Amino acid sequence: MAPLSAFRVCLLVSFSAIVTVSLGFGLPALLKAATGLLGVPETSVSECVVLSYLLFVVYIATPRLPRGLVEAKGKAVFITTCDSGFGLALAKHLHKLGFTVFAGCLPKIVSLQDEGGEGAKVLEELQSERMKVFHLDVCNDQQVNRAVQFVRENLDNSERGLWALVNNADVSSFGGVEFASMDVYKEVSEVNLWGTIRVTKALLPLIRRAKGRVVNVSSYYGRMGNIAQSPVCVSKYGVEAFSDCLRYEMKSWGVKVSVVELGNFGAIHSRDSIVRMADKMWAEAPSDVKEDYGKPRFEQIVALMRSQRNSGQNDLTPALNDVTDALMSKHPYTRYNPMDPHWWIRVQLMTHLPGALSDLLYF
Repeated sequence: MAPLSAFRVCLLVSFSAIVTVSLGFGLPALLKAATGLLGVPETSVSECVVLSYLLFVVYIATPRLPRGLVEAKGKAVFITTCDSGFGLALAKHLHKLGFTVFAGCLPKIVSLQDEGGEGAKVLEELQSERMKVFHLDVCNDQQVNRAVQFVRENLDNSERGLWALVNNADVSSFGGVEFASMDVYKEVSEVNLWGTIRVTKALLPLIRRAKGRVVNVSSYYGRMGNIAQSPVCVSKYGVEAFSDCLRYEMKSWGVKVSVVELGNFGAIHSRDSIVRMADKMWAEAPSDVKEDYGKPRFEQIVALMRSQRNSGQNDLTPALNDVTDALMSKHPYTRYNPMDPHWWIRVQLMTHLPGALSDLLYF
């Protein structure tokens, strides 16, 4: 991230101080009032403050409480885009846990995601009856329909249905509103949003039959906007809305729907691919936009994107654990947030504070 200005630093520090002082003086006053209503002596207020703080620490430090587990044996999970990165790691992880995995891999690399992998080859080399690998482009209706037929033919018992779908297909791009072309907006949403909807609608009858799970992989950009990120934000906001609507509709069927909001995991694009994308945006931008912005300002935004995109976490364990919990817990959460603490705090501030205040803090 670019360094914050002195004004923003002071604003963030002031905000933290206000929260600290408010808790320091406000919490005892609230506890005193509450204990008074309950008839507890005032001398117990200090003990209540200490107990509240200890409970908070325990809540933060305690691992996620078990909420009952679903047995993986005999259950099948369908995952989109297992070519590399998180999808490939997830397919291997769930297979190791005992699930039968239907791993969809792209027949060719999508243009915006030119950092392809050899996921299909790696998964096929496992030579396991519980690993079913097939080609799948979530933007292609015919391939999605063939994938559904493949699932029906390879389930041990299609009447029991498909236990879970993990919509992991994702492409990414960057660019300000005046630089990102309509084709970029359409291509990103075609995979991230319409691909999620297309695959979900096709497999939902099988999932309803199993009273199973739908897990949609989103990101922190499904909860907040950012500079030069509108193509991704538009698509991820849509995934969040679709997930909420689906959860409401599926409740009566016993189907659980969860969203996993990934943080900044791994390098999404190589240095060369970012440069190519930036050069293309600059070359195709209208002349008046290039004149108004100027090349130095544009390059500053590109440098910010390069720094942010390539400074992600390499350890996928938190994200893998959250998807696993969404699939195996008898009472999965609605949303999971595997991300760095500073991103989690930013999401909370930007989604709960008045917009004018969060804008001052971050922009």
